[in-house]
Order: sequence, then structure tokens, then C-alpha cells
Amino acid sequence: MRLGVIDIGTNTLLLLVAERCADGQVRALVDLCRFGRLGQGLDASKRLHPDAIARSLIICREYKSVLDHHGVGSTVVIATQAMREAENASEFVGPASSVLGTTIDTIDGPREAELAYLAQAHSLPTLRGQPFVVADVGGGSTEIIVSDGARVVSAVSVPIGAVRLTERHLQHDPPTADERAALVRDIDGHLAPLALPSGATLVASAGTATNLAAADLALERYDPERVHGHVLTPAALTKLTDRLITATTAARREMVGIEPQRADVIAAGATIFARLAARLAAPRVMVSDRGIRWGLAYERLTS
Repeated sequence: MRLGVIDIGTNTLLLLVAERCADGQVRALVDLCRFGRLGQGLDASKRLHPDAIARSLIICREYKSVLDHHGVGSTVVIATQAMREAENASEFVGPASSVLGTTIDTIDGPREAELAYLAQAHSLPTLRGQPFVVADVGGGSTEIIVSDGARVVSAVSVPIGAVRLTERHLQHDPPTADERAALVRDIDGHLAPLALPSGATLVASAGTATNLAAADLALERYDPERVHGHVLTPAALTKLTDRLITATTAARREMVGIEPQRADVIAAGATIFARLAARLAAPRVMVSDRGIRWGLAYERLTS
């Protein structure tokens, strides 16, 4: 059985085509990322921008062609924070559903967190039996899941993300010291009420995290096998975050491992991870290439 999963996020649209192998493992046939930036201006306007809708519909048409090419019989499409928040979400969801030939399920924060946990529990076996915290930093929200190594202890969706916080705080290029301080205060303010363990491994998921790993590994070409499970020390994460937040967008685009389309928002995303690692006093940060699209694939193909 081949399964297609499309994850419609605030910054990106992701397509995974996966199948279950004879040995019971789930294998990716296609794993694509495109930048629709549906969160463009959303934090201020609460509406999807017409340009963002148009970009994202073009991506949906591309993904439909890929699904047809690979003979995918079943496709699941989920949408997250941007669709939860946008007052005019139907202006995208209706046309996108028609293009893709299936319904789009806008999932809530707890469901998003559940899928983020499933992806890591299945794909990072070294975490079993020890406490860890998964953080899936998206464009508009961050899902934070606490596990004791065997089950989910708590899960929450926090309305901070790379696109949202960039638009809210980082108006200059590079950001000023005052802007950087305001960004940190905003993140810390959202993390403060959360009940989080001390000394647990931080599992960093989604595009910001994988770009950080690729930069740390100095990858000229992205390699998911090297990125998935890569460990960053807290010091390395802090150093890389400082380098990103003090650079111009143009300079970030030239950094090895950083996707050019992510260069304008990655500093805010990296800061979320850095502040969370500090809050946890995490001894290490393990990067995951497998986000909620993989959680859905594991759920559907291994149950």
C-alpha cells in the first residue's frame, strides 16, 4: 500500500509518499518541501494573503501530479496553525480540496502534537526508556511534547513560530539588539507557564531544526540520513543561533546548510529552540528529519 500525506503548514507545504516494506519498516518514495508561506501577514491581519493562496495552490497542483505519477491510492491532507487561525481559510481550503481531489482536515494543536510524538517514537529508538521533549517549530506555532520514554506525559501547542515571530519582532535586517531582546522575551513568556522537566533531551523537529543540523554538518547537499538523529550540543546551538540572528538575510542565504527560502525567518525559529533548550537545561539537542507527515504515515501504515 502506498500512502500520500500532505502537511499544509504556515511556511511550507510538505508531501510524503510512503509505503510499508516487507520487514514492517516505513519507507519514503517521495519527500518534498515547497514554500507557500501561507502565514504571510497572518499574525497581524488574521487573514490569508491572496498571493500566499495563489502560491500554495500552485504547489497543490504540483503535488497532485506527483501523487498521480506514483499511483498513490490513498492520500491524507492535513492543515495546521494557519488554517486554524485564518478567518478566510475557506478561500484556500475549498480550491485546494478540488485540486487534490480529497478533503483537507484542519487538525487542532493536541492532534498535531500527537503526530509529532509518533514520528519520533517510531524513528528514534535510542530515546526509548529515557525522558525527552519534542519541539516541532513551525511557521505559526510550536508543538511541545513531554515523554517519559514510554508515553506522552503532556502535549501543548504554543502560538509561536518562525514566520509569526519574525513578522512580529524582527523588522530590521539584521535585527537590532532591541528586536532580539523583544523576541527572547516573547518566547520566554510563552514557555514560562509550561510544566517542563529539567535535564531531558530536546528533540528538535521540522524545517528550522533540519536546517540547523545541515549547517552544523556543513552539508552542501541535504542528506536526511545524516540529519536525522544528528546531535547538537547546547553550546553549538547557541553559537549557530547567534550567528543567524546577527546576520543579514542575504548573508543567511549564503550559509551552507540553510535553505535560501527559509533565510528570512530561520533566526526566529532557531531562537525558539535555543530558548527551549536553555529552559530545559537540555544536555543535548537531537534533530529529527521526521515531522507530523511521518507521524501520520506511521499511524496509517503500521497499525
